[in-house]
Amino acid sequence: MRLIYMGTPEFAVEPLRALVAAGHDIAGVVTRTDKPAGRGRTVAAPPVKRAAQELGLAVFQPKRVRDPEFIEILRTLGPEAIIVAAYGQILPKEILTLPKFGCINIHASLLPAYRGAAPINWAIIRGEQETGNTIMLMDEGMDTGAILTQERIPIGAEDTAGALTEKLATLGAKLIVSALPLLSSGTITPVSQDGSKATMAPLLKKGDGLIDWGRSAREIHNRVRGLSPWPGAFSELDGKIVKIITTGVLDGTGEPGLLYEKDKNTLVAGTGSGLLNILSIQPEGKKPMTAGEFMRGHREIVGKKFTNS
Repeated sequence: MRLIYMGTPEFAVEPLRALVAAGHDIAGVVTRTDKPAGRGRTVAAPPVKRAAQELGLAVFQPKRVRDPEFIEILRTLGPEAIIVAAYGQILPKEILTLPKFGCINIHASLLPAYRGAAPINWAIIRGEQETGNTIMLMDEGMDTGAILTQERIPIGAEDTAGALTEKLATLGAKLIVSALPLLSSGTITPVSQDGSKATMAPLLKKGDGLIDWGRSAREIHNRVRGLSPWPGAFSELDGKIVKIITTGVLDGTGEPGLLYEKDKNTLVAGTGSGLLNILSIQPEGKKPMTAGEFMRGHREIVGKKFTNS
């Protein structure tokens, strides 16, 4: 099938590679513009652009996907379908209706659950035990189109958003490759979503990482996992920002945000319910370190308190 592929982050790389390996004709790859990244703010290409260049594919990076000039380029390329995986811009009707088989989205949730930009993160933050991928026909709504196929996978107890993204990228690659022949042959039946069961997964903001120590240890632990690697969970200690990198949950009680020493390598914080075992931590301006390393460098840390601002 002649395809246009639209995607930007790491999640979208493996499906692109799988479509090429399956023999599809990729007429072009559309991704977001290069942007500053990292501490040095060096301009970097999106992961999908780098993968497309390695594969020898034509790359397009329009600032606005709805610009008439770009839509005309798509029309000239003549795709039978447009595959979308975390592209990052809303497609106008002119693009949605352009290909014969429509625009097909690889969405990292079991729709109608977790419609929106950050389904992987919010599924972990909200303590879900499973998630999956949905292959769907796109319409003008936010992830509201008819479902072609879905597959479930469990969310591991210690999965971070980064780890789960890798699993779902692999699953998404498998599902899109298997769905396209069924779509082209007319042997797959789109199923409308039940909008009454929809939940949302809004775009993450850096402020979502601020820890509320009045929540339970389990809720905080899920937030730490769900926001790793970005934007990361953080709090304030002695007037400086501290990132909480990895955690565990322990039985017990303690004042929310107050730090306790279980032993010389085990630092815990009180929460609204249970204790948060801080396994690794990153003080402002420092590299990540284990709790034991942090305690050895901060001899009087026990008895101090994280704050919410």
